[in-house]
Amino acid sequence: MNIIITGVTGMVGEGVLLECLQNKNVASVLMLSRRPYALTHPKLKELLVPNFLEIEKVKSQLVGYDACFFCAGVSSIGKNEAEYTRITYDTTLAVANLLAQVNPAMVFNYVSGAHTNSNGSQMWQRVKGRTEADLLKLPFRGQFNFRPGFMKPVAGQKNVRWFFKPFIWVFPHLLPAQSLTLNEVGRAMVHAVTRGYPKQLLEISDIKALAKE
Repeated sequence: MNIIITGVTGMVGEGVLLECLQNKNVASVLMLSRRPYALTHPKLKELLVPNFLEIEKVKSQLVGYDACFFCAGVSSIGKNEAEYTRITYDTTLAVANLLAQVNPAMVFNYVSGAHTNSNGSQMWQRVKGRTEADLLKLPFRGQFNFRPGFMKPVAGQKNVRWFFKPFIWVFPHLLPAQSLTLNEVGRAMVHAVTRGYPKQLLEISDIKALAKE
């Protein structure tokens, strides 16, 4: 299958990308990115779109894909609700709405987060909850919202923040039920396309189950 991945310059998107490049079910990957990612691979192409709100400009280059793994995102720290909504909700829905038009048989996987809640007490929970809810309304063949917890990077990753590194080995041992590897997240996304899943909101335990070979 042919896949679009966003967010490859971040840790989650990069980890999912590396899993997809070695997955036999993936024929090609288009990196839909705001800035370049330095990697060459026979399966790999790159399309730079500095502003996802202007995704219509590259509409013709997004036809013919079987899935989109939307891994782009930012932390809410230091952002007000309007700014976080523009980055998290507006850009995601702009891309998703266009892809639903040109690839209605596509499966759209969105990386949300553990504890996302439309009625949550924290601003980021509500914004991500609204994003999930509106993605579910789009006419894709399948749409899944992934709610991972702690994610351990995969071998070969470059985009791992320095402050995250001390937790890579400790956290999965302390709280294994709340931890995933990015290999598992990537495999689960591929399996969501090839196998489907009975739930559209995937918590950590669902991602682990779907990732199994």
